[in-house]
Amino acid sequence: MEHLKEIWLATPRGFCAGVDRAIAIVERALEKFGAPVYVKHAIVHNRHVVERLEGLGAVFVEDLANVPAGAQLVFSAHGVSPAVRAEAQAKDLRVLDATCPLVTKVHMEARKFDREERTILLIGHRNHVEVQGTLGEAPHRTLVVETLADADTVSIPDPERVAVLTQTTLSVDDTAPILARLKQRFPALQTPRKDDICYATQNRQGAVKNLAGKTQRVLVVGSAHSSNSNRLVEVARSVGVDAHLVESWRELNPAWLAGVERLGITAGASAPEQVVAELVAHLAKTSGAAVHILEGIREDVEFPLPAELAK
Repeated sequence: MEHLKEIWLATPRGFCAGVDRAIAIVERALEKFGAPVYVKHAIVHNRHVVERLEGLGAVFVEDLANVPAGAQLVFSAHGVSPAVRAEAQAKDLRVLDATCPLVTKVHMEARKFDREERTILLIGHRNHVEVQGTLGEAPHRTLVVETLADADTVSIPDPERVAVLTQTTLSVDDTAPILARLKQRFPALQTPRKDDICYATQNRQGAVKNLAGKTQRVLVVGSAHSSNSNRLVEVARSVGVDAHLVESWRELNPAWLAGVERLGITAGASAPEQVVAELVAHLAKTSGAAVHILEGIREDVEFPLPAELAK
């Protein structure tokens, strides 16, 4: 780290409105109803967030069989399938829905295309929890398209009745050629009225490109399980700057900084700003580097809490 002279912080970075809302729902539920509050899946994909909420009394589960009948349950920001909702209702669980409104939008589009009897091509990572939830809206009509090769080979019963949806946390650049190929193969392809990739994902990807243009290496604060954080690493590398994912300053590999004078730092949409601050403080203290903010889009989006939790 002896060469490090400048640290540049991306704007925007870190929590988005959907993550803020999801975390607030769990916190308010614990305040109002007391512990335990059960949460289906990690509320967001970040261990720092999950561990802090566990300390307050949240219990994270993958299977509703592990939730007692009548308990308080929160659906995570990634959304769930109708089958999970039905299971929760059958157990008489008191449900608070922390699904990001932008994910809910995709679910609504899936239901619309299903009513129109269209085959739905869902661009996304098959095993990601968000995709599993969306897939559950119309499992008999939905085909997951992960790669350009999938777009080349996917087969549908009626090319005149086909639509496309997208996981909200994908790379805009990676998705564009897949979508272009699908439009080429299926000229009647119906698309949503608004882009499915969320504003925060797009803003953070644009910011990391700006950051890469000013620095020699980029660190992305985020979890290995976080789709949007992994995409930020890919975006930086796609414009020619090496990048690495790091969960906190404790996981920092000194080899990543060898010979680096100008370092860029950003954070995925589920990464707390405190973790970013601790990483920056560690680097500044050990290297003496000056810290700068790279200005960018300022976000002012807020999503309301469920009525039963609003103060």
